[in-house]
Amino acid sequence: MTDTMHASKQELMATAETKMLTEVTTGSWTLRQKIALTCRALSDAGHDSGLAGQISARGEQPGTFVTQRLGLGFDEITEDNLLLVNEDLEVLDGEGMPNPANRFHSWIYRARPDVNCIVHTHPLHATALSMLEIPLVVSQMDIAPLYDDCAFLADWPGVPVGNEEGEIISAALGDKRAILLAHHGQLVVGNTVEEACSLGHLIERAARLQLLAMAAGDIKPLPPRLAKEAHDWTLTPRRSEANFAYYARRALRNHPDALTN
Repeated sequence: MTDTMHASKQELMATAETKMLTEVTTGSWTLRQKIALTCRALSDAGHDSGLAGQISARGEQPGTFVTQRLGLGFDEITEDNLLLVNEDLEVLDGEGMPNPANRFHSWIYRARPDVNCIVHTHPLHATALSMLEIPLVVSQMDIAPLYDDCAFLADWPGVPVGNEEGEIISAALGDKRAILLAHHGQLVVGNTVEEACSLGHLIERAARLQLLAMAAGDIKPLPPRLAKEAHDWTLTPRRSEANFAYYARRALRNHPDALTN
């Protein structure tokens, strides 16, 4: 038996990361299934706002992405009613039309080759925080994946259906994984659907925590070194996969119709 009681924190973290690769259960869903499950999971988590918001994932062909059909709420999305569109929002596969606001997704995909999934929603607490025109404050361990990784767009550019809004939002996002959009909502991006889904859940929780903390007093900052350590530790691909698997299982218990195959 291994004696770990005298091991350093870094050694224990490295051992845990290695063990997670073989011991933590994830899932094996298709891209369309992951998008559908993300829509259902985020809807259950309070991200539904009528027909507002879009979730998309980069397609196999350059300049394409998969997204939901305009007219359906997040709670109605299945793997079969998603659309494949090009960056001009022309439908290549599926029936119906995408949300015209998907145009700024095209700008983000162009600007960020590392991004393979975008989640943009108007959840209650993130949207309420956006009305105050103040940035997201990350000062709690659970939301450390957003530490120094959430941009802020203070000026509302209006309804984001034009190329101008696409340029503004993609530029404001920069190299971050998230952005709070004043008077609008939130947007997170991920290298995978799993990462973006996890961050979508976290940014709404972060906004809710911030509003609660602000109502009680002044929010105290995290020590930067420890916050960066927590950010990197909680953002490993395997952790995102494990988080997503949990959200997916919960969504499937509530919405078995999300998957048709």
